[in-house]
Amino acid sequence: MKQDTKTVEQIVDDMDLFDDDLMSMVFDGNIEATELLLKIILKKNDIIVISVVGQREFQSPVVSGRNIRLDILAKDSMGKHYNVEVQKKPEGAHIRRARFNSSMMDSRMLKEGQEFSELEDSYMVFITQTDIFGYGIPIYTINRHFEEIDDLFDDGSHIVYVNGNYKGNDEIGKLLHDFGCKESKDMYYTELAKGVRHFKEEGGRKIMCEAVERYAEQKAENARLNNLLDSIRKIMDNMKMGAEQAMNVLEVNDHDREILQKRL
Repeated sequence: MKQDTKTVEQIVDDMDLFDDDLMSMVFDGNIEATELLLKIILKKNDIIVISVVGQREFQSPVVSGRNIRLDILAKDSMGKHYNVEVQKKPEGAHIRRARFNSSMMDSRMLKEGQEFSELEDSYMVFITQTDIFGYGIPIYTINRHFEEIDDLFDDGSHIVYVNGNYKGNDEIGKLLHDFGCKESKDMYYTELAKGVRHFKEEGGRKIMCEAVERYAEQKAENARLNNLLDSIRKIMDNMKMGAEQAMNVLEVNDHDREILQKRL
């Protein structure tokens, strides 16, 4: 279903940096904004970002395995990798998703013949709109440790959750305030305001509107395929048929058939 122009414009007007489409565009290639974000969240002023891309897809090495699309993938001058995700809903930031994303990043860092000791540090950062752990603190940092002794198991894997509901008047509070702003004029940090202004108020708005339209079309297509998948499963269960037979009954075309076979 194609969105009408007025609806698309309203969706873009209502967007803030907790919307992954806008966030990915604002940070894509934006070294300045990414450095600001990571320095504040990780409390490390020496981070020098050398590359950052938005909406980077990682394909699973396993047939029919789960692929992931990263909101932001960055690398710094020391070789450390950072994946930053924004999530409006708690289920999108499940703790096991952090584990999965970290493993997907790690699996791409080493080339054939490299030693495991050469694996660089990785940071999986979730910025959630709500406080999903409920302790009221701005940042939750998770590192592995030895249970029997009070010492860190320093394998270089770090997971960080940022509480987007935090309202403090410090650096992280101002950063999260900016994430919730719909207009650039209300933001504290110029590094973020410039990107939001470009994609919501200036020349990049057309790109943002086109992205919203594509998302709406993809969502409608996914809903159609899910409905078709439900029908196939019902036929398989009720009529004791195989997947191919059920798809023949429903006259599923070759294109849909290829997609649905991977989901069954």
